[in-house]
Formats: sequence, C-alpha cells, structure tokens
Amino acid sequence: MNVDTPTSVSHRADTSLDTAQLNGFHRKLTLFSSGGPFLDGYILSIIGIAMVQIQPLWNMSTLWAGLIGASALIGVFIGGAVFGAVTDRIGRKLMYTIDLIAIVVCSVLQFFVTNEVELFALRLLIGIAVGADYPIATALVTEFVPKAWRARLVGGLNAMWFVGATVAAFVGYFLLRSPDGWKWMLLSSAVPALLIVIARTSIPESPRWLLSKGRREEALGVLQQTLGEHATLDDLPKEEGETSVRTLLKGGYLSRIVFISVFWTCTVVTLFAIYAFGPQILTLFDLNGGTDEANLGYGLINLFFLVGNVVALLLVDRLGRRPILIGGFAVSALGLLYLAIRPDSGLWMVAIAFALYAVFNGGPSILEWIYPNELFPTEIRATAVGLCTGISRIGSAIGTFATPWALATLGLSATMYIAAGIALIGAVVSMFMAPETKGADLHVTSSLA
Repeated sequence: MNVDTPTSVSHRADTSLDTAQLNGFHRKLTLFSSGGPFLDGYILSIIGIAMVQIQPLWNMSTLWAGLIGASALIGVFIGGAVFGAVTDRIGRKLMYTIDLIAIVVCSVLQFFVTNEVELFALRLLIGIAVGADYPIATALVTEFVPKAWRARLVGGLNAMWFVGATVAAFVGYFLLRSPDGWKWMLLSSAVPALLIVIARTSIPESPRWLLSKGRREEALGVLQQTLGEHATLDDLPKEEGETSVRTLLKGGYLSRIVFISVFWTCTVVTLFAIYAFGPQILTLFDLNGGTDEANLGYGLINLFFLVGNVVALLLVDRLGRRPILIGGFAVSALGLLYLAIRPDSGLWMVAIAFALYAVFNGGPSILEWIYPNELFPTEIRATAVGLCTGISRIGSAIGTFATPWALATLGLSATMYIAAGIALIGAVVSMFMAPETKGADLHVTSSLA
C-alpha cells in the first residue's frame, strides 16, 4: 500500500483519527480528492462558453440549449443517488478511480460530436461520473482528517469547484478566438481528469469504513501507515449497522435529509444557472463592451465565487456553521434582488451586485459538503451525501433547463427576482433547521442521541 510517511506524528499511545496532527498524507488526500469538484466546476463552466459558438453553428433551439446546459446536472443526480449507496457497500477506494476514468473517455469523445443528441448523451454520462465522485471523495476526506481540520478541508473541496470554473472561464475566453474552439474546450477536461486518476491510485481505503464492516485489523493497519505506529482505533465506535436508503428515511435522519437537500438546492439552483448561461445573462445587462466584456466579466464573477469560499473556510470554525449558512443566504439574496430591481444600472453596479451575491454564496457552498458528511454515520455517509447531491441536482437541472426560457419569456428582471426568492427560502429554512456541529467529534455529530 503506497501512502505518505507522516510528516508530523505524535508518539503518544492515543494518537487517533480525530486527535491526530495534520500530516503529509492528509494534504495529499485532500488535494487528490479535490480533483472531482475541480472537474465538475470546469465541465459545467466550459459548456457555458462553448455554447456561445455551438448554438449559432448548429442553429440550436432554446429547448436543446436548456437540455444540454442541464444534461451534466441530470447525470450528477443519477450518479450521486446510485453510486453513493454502492460506495457504502463496496468501499471508497475502488470507486475513487473508476469514476474519473469515465470522465476522461467521455471528454475525449466530445471532441467528435456533430449534433445535439450526441453532446447531450456524453455530458449526461460525464455528469453521472461526477455525481459518483461527490460521495466517494468527500467521505474519504471526512473519515481520514482530524476534527480540528475537518470543516476547512472538506469545505475546501467545494472551493475547488470554483477553481475549476475559474480556470475553465479563462481557457474558454481564449479558445473562443478559434472557429473550432468549442471542440477543444470540451476535450480539455480530459487532461486534468487523467492526471487525477493517476494520482489517486496511491490512496488507501478508509479505516472508518473498514471498521464499519468489522475489518478491524485492516483498519488499524491503514491508520498506522497514515498516522504512525502509535495510532489507535480505541476512541472510535464500531459503527456496524445497516447500509440502506431505508436507514436515511427514519426519524431524525429524515429531517436531516430534508434540511440538507433544501439548503443545497437553494444554493445551487441559481449558481448553476449562472454558470451554464453566464455570458448570455451578462450580455443582457447594459454593458457597453458587448459579448467580449460579458465573457471577461463571467471569469471575474468566478473569481468572486472563489474568494467567497476562501473567506467562508477561514470563518466556519470561528463563527460556526449556522451563522455562515444563514448570513450567506441573506446577503447573497440582496445582491440578486438589486439585479432584479436595477438591471440597467450600468457596469460597476452590476459588477458590485454580482460580487455581493458571489462572495456571500461561499458560506452555503462550503457547507454543502461539510453538513452531510458530519450529520450521518460511516455506514450510510456516502449514501446520504449521494442522495442529497441527487435531490439538489433535480432542482438545479430544472433551474438550468428553465433559465433560457425564463430569460426569453419572463425577462431578465423577473428571472433575477426568482433567483433572489430562492436564496431567501434557503435562509429561512436554515434558520429553523440548521444544527451547530462546530468542534465536535465525527461520531458525535452523526449520532441522533
């Protein structure tokens, strides 16, 4: 088993998963696990720019534009809902590489598409692979890292979504200068996916998952190789239980599913619509520079999203989960509300309002993965993350599909009012349902007791 030798190992006999010092293996695991969200952000963002060329080239209808924009999100719903449960049954490690191999293959095939049906099918398959990676990668990081770093590292995975989207925005901006730039945009995701697949082969199975299956000796072996020879499992519960979606539909776990699914949906509906059709949306505002300025502004909005994630990561263990979530929804709604009221206010005010929305969206965004991984036990963790991912993507797929229709039929202002209303719903639901898990051990946050 090829893992890093710990760079900082305590020689106390009670070194454990929750109390360990952060070491080189934790950093490597987090970096490699961030490849999935990086690819998700890249794949969804790049299609928004590629569509600038594809729509007129293929004389694409509004229906097909919505379907292709939503196709990866539909795939994420399928992948998360199905493969989260599979991951809880067969383990994290095997699925950790298979899903990205599928992304490599489908990304290459996108270069050769000639019509809407082919592009829709391939992006659907890519979305399934991305959806499968969410519960796998987040569960692995959650189950390995010490509690003092859990929120920052798990939330940091989501921040990599915005890194991917930002990189894609600027790659797409330069590739638009070529008549066949859209082909290279869609192909380009194969490069980081291949590198991540190779890197992930060195990551071992989760010791918490092994323990949940009664494989104590294997779990202890992995722990000692990643934390040092004095590592122990003594502070962890055995966590052997039923691995079933039925477990998630009982009592307190059902209310947790409802809370996470609602706030996650409210976070991503507006976010994904803006990413899929960002250049087109910005073009509708009164911007003097036209399409070029809109595309460049799209890249800058991506940077604001990333800044918001970084700020939220720095504050989440100081302020707590609830304030970051509720405040993030409330302030981002104000930015969208201004865009609805004054869509003709000019470049700088539009930029400030979008920046306000994007920066404060960072709080709900990082908690999309912190909360579901903290609130469910090991034997159903990936199932829960996958199920919540799938449910949220139903709403985001509908929102992305409906965005071109709403812009054409209802107009820009009405579309922004709807987006602001969705953010406000997230704030209200979070006020009533969001728990505080700051500083608690993982087996405590996931317990119903």
